[in-house]
Amino acid sequence: MIEVEGLSKTFHGPDGSPASAVNEVTFKVNPGEVFGLLGANGAGKTTTLRLLCTVLKPTTGFATVAGFDVATQPAEVRKSIGFLSANTGIYDRMTPFEMVRYYGRLYGLDPKQLHDRLEFLFDSLQMNAFRDTLGARLSTGMKQKVSIARALIHDPPVLIFDEPTNGLDILVQRAVLNEIRELRGLGKTILFSTHVMSEVAKLCDRVAIMSHGSIVSQGTLPELRERHGYEDLEELFFSLVS
Repeated sequence: MIEVEGLSKTFHGPDGSPASAVNEVTFKVNPGEVFGLLGANGAGKTTTLRLLCTVLKPTTGFATVAGFDVATQPAEVRKSIGFLSANTGIYDRMTPFEMVRYYGRLYGLDPKQLHDRLEFLFDSLQMNAFRDTLGARLSTGMKQKVSIARALIHDPPVLIFDEPTNGLDILVQRAVLNEIRELRGLGKTILFSTHVMSEVAKLCDRVAIMSHGSIVSQGTLPELRERHGYEDLEELFFSLVS
């Protein structure tokens, strides 16, 4: 569902000097799998996700999402993905129902399809109790549920999460991770970016460790532990990025 081969992104500073943000990144994410990108801030995780979401264009290399090329078929890629970060971006003067319905219309869902999808999401995410509450009055956990519903309204096969629990309290973090587990059970392809090693251990089927724009190792956690000789994930991580 996601295939990345030699993907690179170079920016240029005010003096014209190049700076590589992502360097020759290669990985594959299969249907029904949570694939983690683990790295410290500045490792290149967000830039990689922006390339896959077509916000940025690759300098070299290529990537496909749901069979569509991110460079030459950006519109089809955007239809195939749902994106979630810790920044909920909820409008204060819109209710959750209004907001999610608005995004459904942007994705071109017909009225009957949109109605059924809205009812399904608000029921399954337990959002009906606050569906008509203005965004300004929602708690952080409620806002994150709205963001999840917004990402899922068009039922995309691929979901991309950019540190979705960053800055959230422990109860909201737990709820978000539980929702991601359920989405994996529905066969979604999930790319999960984080700097929190406990989230990787609890959630990810495979993981790629990023440092300075490159992937330094990838595989299942048992494979990584055997390959690098560390049982503790934190020690393994620091041995690769230090």
